[in-house]
Amino acid sequence: MDKLMILKNLAIIIICAKSLALLSRRLKAPQVVGEIIAGLILGPSLLGWIKPNDFLSGIAEIGVILLMFSAGLETDLNQLKKTGVKATLIACAGVFVPLIGGTILYMCFYGFSSFGTDEFFHALFIGTILTATSVSITVQALKELGKLTDEVGTTILSAAIIDDVIGILVLTLVISFREPSSNIGDVILRTVGFFILAFIVGIILYKIMKWLDNKYPHTQRIPIIGLALALALSYIAEKYFGIADITGAYVAGIILSSLKDSKYIDSKMDVNSYMIFGPVFFVSIGLQTDMKALDMTILLFSLGFVLVGLITKIIGCGLMSRLCGYKGLETLKIGVGMMTRGEVALIVSKKGLEVGMLDSKYFTSVILLIISSSILTPIILKLLYSKDESSSNQGSSDKNSDKIKA
Repeated sequence: MDKLMILKNLAIIIICAKSLALLSRRLKAPQVVGEIIAGLILGPSLLGWIKPNDFLSGIAEIGVILLMFSAGLETDLNQLKKTGVKATLIACAGVFVPLIGGTILYMCFYGFSSFGTDEFFHALFIGTILTATSVSITVQALKELGKLTDEVGTTILSAAIIDDVIGILVLTLVISFREPSSNIGDVILRTVGFFILAFIVGIILYKIMKWLDNKYPHTQRIPIIGLALALALSYIAEKYFGIADITGAYVAGIILSSLKDSKYIDSKMDVNSYMIFGPVFFVSIGLQTDMKALDMTILLFSLGFVLVGLITKIIGCGLMSRLCGYKGLETLKIGVGMMTRGEVALIVSKKGLEVGMLDSKYFTSVILLIISSSILTPIILKLLYSKDESSSNQGSSDKNSDKIKA
């Protein structure tokens, strides 16, 4: 590809992506929505100015590794330890129910098939996409309502963290099952082997990084070594264990998440991700989506995908929270709080395209789910909390009137 064409394409992508990201933020939507729409406008869906190519794919791959490394860095291991059984059970239900729901949805449209066939794995991957949870919108909504630190808010955040960990494990297993030479025992053995290696190496690297962090706090060598670790574990995970490279990047982030300078590392990664790698990744999703090729089947599937995606999270997380002792509107708040989708769903989708388990036409369904959940979640949460407050106020006024009568 011509060097001047690369420079021109990058300039167009960055300007369009950031302009529409800012517009999305003004409209109270996630910035990634604007960046995806930029890709739809620049790609074959509308203008056709930029076509997907190997260079952009390489930049996008680095972008997704940085995003997952950052997600790992933001994981609060202490919070995970404190939340205990409840958040873990809610997260498991929030993964299992959407996984089954998405798989059945695909089979209802394209036929039921037996385990081991390509169609079965395509169906299973649709379910895998639905396991992801992104609570950035929920966090903002709970902050505005002043409910982020109450029991329900803390449960949602903790369950979402655990949900991401389980979701990555599911993605790893599903992709590994797809290999013709693999069997269940082999897949599980390789997956367990990677995490054992990551645990042992992680302890050693953490001690080394902790020593460096204490000796050279807030120096650039710390995030540079962290980035090298993320890239190395990404390579090792895929090359030697057949596991998705993003799993390695996520594990690298978790290893460094307890460092005093973890936020400093994350801030340095964010600069690179925000400036170029992140926008190129999200724009590439739009570039690979051709809205002109959509037919009625895909449109109906997308509608079903959105409904199943929203409802299965509410059912799975809501019912499990009820079994864990939450009552009334609390269960619905937890279910609604867990139904948002964002970057992780896109990352999983992109990985599915790379390994041949997902057709690019289904990106439309994922994008619609992200937009729908991002708009609906804050609105429904606000209604639930206002209804809760109305009930409390009504109860107080009834007590006061009883006192007056007495």
